[in-house]
Amino acid sequence: MRGLIIRKLLSGLVVGGVVAALLSSGTTATATPQDLKTVPFEVSGELPIYPKALWKNGSSGTSVRKVEARLVQLKLLEKRYLDDDFGTMTRSAVKKFQKSKDIPQLGYVDQYTWDQLTKVTHEPTQAELYPPAPVVDGKKLDARCATGVALCIDKTTRKLRYVVDGVVKMQMDVRFGAVKTATREGGFTVGWKSRNHVSKLYDSKMPYAMFFSGGQAVHYSSDFAARGYNGASHGCVNVRDLAKIKVLFDQVNVGDKVIVYRS
Repeated sequence: MRGLIIRKLLSGLVVGGVVAALLSSGTTATATPQDLKTVPFEVSGELPIYPKALWKNGSSGTSVRKVEARLVQLKLLEKRYLDDDFGTMTRSAVKKFQKSKDIPQLGYVDQYTWDQLTKVTHEPTQAELYPPAPVVDGKKLDARCATGVALCIDKTTRKLRYVVDGVVKMQMDVRFGAVKTATREGGFTVGWKSRNHVSKLYDSKMPYAMFFSGGQAVHYSSDFAARGYNGASHGCVNVRDLAKIKVLFDQVNVGDKVIVYRS
């Protein structure tokens, strides 16, 4: 044991002596190029200076929409996320593009990334930036239904249309709440779904319910199927076609848009 301790002490003295000798002679250890993680931008010493962000998480405006439109062209971003806000999905798409071009995945758009993006995409057209609203039976749907996935609900025509990237996939008759329990209008999202829901407030069945505003939901109504427009809901959007809403329920995801409007 004593011999082992002595050997360790001697080893430490030798290493320390070598380091001291290097320092006293003005010699410093230099990392080889393989030791340094370089980036295609200006660097200072061994530490990379990260490039200035042109657009990053939280940025907004028409310039962000132009970035997103180019990412849509490359199928790195879905049309539903085409807006004026640089959010999580836009950031993810930017990182995918950077990875494809062997650019450090910073998750924001700097000048180098922008230059590479503009090389492989074209200037977005007006229609690419602002897709036109779908036209059904000679009428334009609400402009908010033009991108992404939307339950586009028209109080005037009493129709619900399931729209994906501006294409109407399904259409069905609907009815709404009475005057004192009116269905709210505006832009919402599906908050949660319940296949076999029963209302605690009214003790009534609400199968295939897709909630979008408090207790208001799109759901199947046996009363609507039996009595048609002679009745009304307590605020929900009633559907009378059971077969269609079964399919719709499985297609719609939490977070999808719900647009209730008048044409």
